Amino acid sequence: MDADAGLHAPVGRPVSIDGYEWWVGRWSRLFVPSLLIAADLATGHRVLDVASGTGEAAIAAISLVGEPGVVVGTDISTMMLEAARARLPASYRVVVTDGQALAFRNGSFDTVICQLGLMFFPDPARGLVEFRRVLRRGGRASVCVISTPEKAPMWGVPAETLSRHLPAQREALHLSFSLAQGPRLEEMFGAAGFREISVSRETRHGMIRSFDEYWAGIEAGTGQMPSIYSGLPEPERRDVREEVRAGLSQFEKNGRLEMSVEMLIGTGRA
Repeated sequence: MDADAGLHAPVGRPVSIDGYEWWVGRWSRLFVPSLLIAADLATGHRVLDVASGTGEAAIAAISLVGEPGVVVGTDISTMMLEAARARLPASYRVVVTDGQALAFRNGSFDTVICQLGLMFFPDPARGLVEFRRVLRRGGRASVCVISTPEKAPMWGVPAETLSRHLPAQREALHLSFSLAQGPRLEEMFGAAGFREISVSRETRHGMIRSFDEYWAGIEAGTGQMPSIYSGLPEPERRDVREEVRAGLSQFEKNGRLEMSVEMLIGTGRA
């Protein structure tokens, strides 16, 4: 797997913002409003966006905290933060740091958000401990993670397909779904010292104009599964493409792909 730290950016190449949009962004942003509501975001807040990626959640957070507020984006991948900084206003500050060892003092932020990042941490429980540490007393952390493969078919079908071709990488290919159990996420928040904890499931619906448009996100090579796919020999890549097409055919209507995705929103107060 030829990927930078954080698993989602190709080594030595700029992140394809369009590719990430096709693969993740179009679905991720559907849940950002719920993430920010759960975080009790308000004007003037100091916000830490952990695993900021290309800045999907940060864009909305900046508009809510206004000029008095500050949004700091962190990611373990320099390439991801460079892509985010290119599309966000100058007020967006970036720091390359590991979400499990955040480079900030205790109580530095009013709010911590993490949109589709926690499930990729080697130790997500340790990540939540760090979120709690950098929050002021009374501040809130909010995370969004993907549900099970069958409830997120745009990622579940390629994960299953690639796992058949690369059985030794099955665990890595299913990291996207590793926090799909609500009770586990709730327990981790509690163990990290949070109170007023809640975990809810939400579903959104989306449409992609064609399978080719969907597949462009994988071919762009930005994202964990696209990175793994890009390392396959060309004949095997063709086989994977056709197998994924067959797996998603149940969602095809008049040439379009119409799918639903379920995610979990977890939140707790420091």
